[in-house]
Amino acid sequence: MRGFDHVDTWVFDLDNTLYPASCRLFDQIDVKMGEFVSKLLKVEYAEAKLRQKQMFYKYGTTLRGLMTEHGIEPDAFLDYVHDIDHSPVPLNMLLDEALHALPGRKLIFTNGTVAHAEKVLARIGITHHFGDIFDIVHSDFIPKPEMEPYRKFVGQTGIRPETSAMFEDIARNLEAPHALGMTTVLVVSPQNDDAEHLNKATGGTVQEHIHHITDDLAAFLAAIIAKRID
Repeated sequence: MRGFDHVDTWVFDLDNTLYPASCRLFDQIDVKMGEFVSKLLKVEYAEAKLRQKQMFYKYGTTLRGLMTEHGIEPDAFLDYVHDIDHSPVPLNMLLDEALHALPGRKLIFTNGTVAHAEKVLARIGITHHFGDIFDIVHSDFIPKPEMEPYRKFVGQTGIRPETSAMFEDIARNLEAPHALGMTTVLVVSPQNDDAEHLNKATGGTVQEHIHHITDDLAAFLAAIIAKRID
């Protein structure tokens, strides 16, 4: 397994990676995506959820599917689905301490929006650690796992992939960073329903492009720090 002694840049996905899936925050977004599709396509909610999941699994995000198949403008969708109650996201002092002790740059790379990310980071109590947030708008609405947004992320932030680590909850989203030379970490949770389904459908969690797996991000980072000190 690849170690972390060479890493000077730490790149984190947001949803269900920096906060626990058990707080069910993304469930709110999931419901609102179903509502949006139901209204747009004029179908019952159950049918809308089926179509929404199909688009998510095929395109990487529901938004990309709606833009590709139905030609929607993204702003209305993004505003609607992120208009949620962020209070379920818990404060995480252990994660704050681990990020503080972790040397180097820390960045967010999300298929969500900057506004959503800022609210989440504030709830966790870790906003001050992150120098940049690269969101779906920065990637021209082309989502992970496509290679294009990763290349744009590297170009915009100036990171060196070979000295960077990427943390994600969806296995296929680590294929591109691995190909670019990044160290990869999959953050898993049995309560992360979509990721569990998608990971099983795309080869599982034990794959060449996944260097490490953890179900406790704060403890995992603390272990990296302890090893580097030793």
